[in-house]
Amino acid sequence: MDVLVLNVSYEVLNITRWQRAICLVFSGKAEMLEQRDRSARSQFQEFDMPSVIKMNYYVKKPRMQVPFSRGNVFMRDHHTCQYCGKTRKAAELTLDHIMPRSLGGETCWENLVTACKHCNVKKGNRTPEAAGMKLRKTPRAPQFTPTLQACFREDWEKYVPYAVPLSGEIN
Repeated sequence: MDVLVLNVSYEVLNITRWQRAICLVFSGKAEMLEQRDRSARSQFQEFDMPSVIKMNYYVKKPRMQVPFSRGNVFMRDHHTCQYCGKTRKAAELTLDHIMPRSLGGETCWENLVTACKHCNVKKGNRTPEAAGMKLRKTPRAPQFTPTLQACFREDWEKYVPYAVPLSGEIN
């Protein structure tokens, strides 16, 4: 079972196994913020099973680069079309180059946005201005932690509000 590890400043550090989390709590290096409805037992003691722990000291962490991918662009834009504002499932979304590639646009965080199929067809091979469309926000490289997506738990939501569960429940 995975445990969310937070820095003393409540930023996400990583995800660890429950055994390591119990060792950190037991040694006084971390405190448990959320627990599961299960416990772990040793020969002489019973421990609450952690779900979220917070370190008791600051851990310096290098700035993580979010890998550039279709799924991460959708995550950055909250699965929402950046032209009409409708939220959709990933299968109903496309990537749109703001400055079309045919006009010299690059494939990068700052030139790609999430668009529904209807808006992408409407914009076509033009800039948003030429198509009479307006972007809802200026795209930039994201600041989230995409590794949380694979094992995201509901009880982590108040600590990681930007993560989108992969349950497919996006309208």
